[in-house]
Amino acid sequence: MVYISDDALERFIKEDVPYIDLTTTMLGIAGKKGRISFVCRDQAVICGTEEVLRIMGKLNLSPLFHLPSGSTVKPGTVILEAEGMAENLHMAWKVAQNILEYLSGIATRTAIILARAREGNPNIQLLSTRKVFPGTKELSIKAVIAGGGMPHRLGLSETILVFEQHTVFLEGYDQLLNKLCQLKMQNLEKKIIVEVTSLNEAIQVCQAGADGLQFDKVPYPDLALAVARLRDIKPDLLILGAGGINAENAADYAATGIDAIVTTAVYFGKPTNIGVKMVPKYD
Repeated sequence: MVYISDDALERFIKEDVPYIDLTTTMLGIAGKKGRISFVCRDQAVICGTEEVLRIMGKLNLSPLFHLPSGSTVKPGTVILEAEGMAENLHMAWKVAQNILEYLSGIATRTAIILARAREGNPNIQLLSTRKVFPGTKELSIKAVIAGGGMPHRLGLSETILVFEQHTVFLEGYDQLLNKLCQLKMQNLEKKIIVEVTSLNEAIQVCQAGADGLQFDKVPYPDLALAVARLRDIKPDLLILGAGGINAENAADYAATGIDAIVTTAVYFGKPTNIGVKMVPKYD
C-alpha cells in the first residue's frame, strides 16, 4: 500500500542495535536456533507485518507465517512467526514489536472511527490529517489505509487548501474570493478547498467557485443546517468536517451530510497489545 524504503528499515534496526546486542553476547546464546511468535492480545486491525518480514530478512531470519496488513483479528491470534539464530531473533524483536503495536493501534482506531461514522452515513469517508510525529508519516499513512481510511493530503505540494493562516496575509477576505477563479484556471488538475467556520463564509466561498469547503470545529447541529443550505446552492460541492471529531461523535458528524470527516484522532492512543514469545528450535 505504501512503499517503505530499505534505508528506512535499516535505520530502524541500527537505531536499536548501534553496535552489538550486549546481553545476547554475554549470555553466550548466539548461534542457537529458535522461533519467534507475535500474538495479538487485543481485538485489532493488524498493520506492519510486511515491513517486519523485510526487517527479518535483513537479519537472516526465515518467515514461517504472517497475516497481511488490514486483517482483523481476535485476542490470542498469532499474526507472525519466523525462525533463525537467537542473536538475530533478539535484534529483530523490539523493532518488529514496536512497528506492529503502533501501526496496528492506528489501523484499529481508524477502523473504529470509520465504523462509527458509517452508522450515521454509510458513504462517509475518513481522512487523516498531516499531524503525524515527524519521521513516521510513511508508516502512519500505511496504517490509516489498512484501517479503511485515506490521507487528507500528504503534503503542501498536493492540493490548494486555504486556511485563516493564509488569508491574514491577504488584503481582506474579498481578495481571496476574487482570487478563486484565477486559482482554478492556473491549477486545472487541483481541487481548491477553503477552511470556513461559519455558514456566511461558506456561502461566499461556494459562490466564488471553490471546489470544496472544510468546516472547522463547527457543532454538528449547525453543520447539518449549513450542509443542507450549501447543497441547495451547489449540489456537487465537496464538504468536509474537521476539528474534534472522534469515535464518540463520528456518527453525529457523518449524519450531517458531509462527504468526509478529517481527523487526527487516529494517530493518538494506546498501541495494540502484541506479545512476543521465543522458543528454542532443535534439529
